[in-house]
Amino acid sequence: MSKSPKVQKALMGLAALAALALGGSALADAASNSSSSTTQTATQQPPGGGAPGRHVGANGKQEQPLTGDTADKVKAAAEAKVSGGTVERVETDVDHGSPYEAHVRKSDGTELEVLVNKDFQVTAINDMKRH
Repeated sequence: MSKSPKVQKALMGLAALAALALGGSALADAASNSSSSTTQTATQQPPGGGAPGRHVGANGKQEQPLTGDTADKVKAAAEAKVSGGTVERVETDVDHGSPYEAHVRKSDGTELEVLVNKDFQVTAINDMKRH
């Protein structure tokens, strides 16, 4: 049962188109995944503490930036405990049971997470190891 040359050419053309479509789809998917992955990495710790890429704890809650009087008090508590450090951002804490945390960078580049309770007292200082 031999197929005519026209039918064979048409089937080969369809097969080639299908292969191109699959290849193009895979490339588009890879480019999309690479792009979103790069974007996520770039925004995980934005300067000034912008919301994109904020840390999400094991409980599914996302840390939120602190503002106003609360932000000022958390920053002051962190600065009092870590002399010479620069507070990079202050936010809610979703991992340790403290309501607040401050991210501090020391002059030697060491990054610290300073946990602050509801009375604005420092309860712990965690060294944030670079990965």
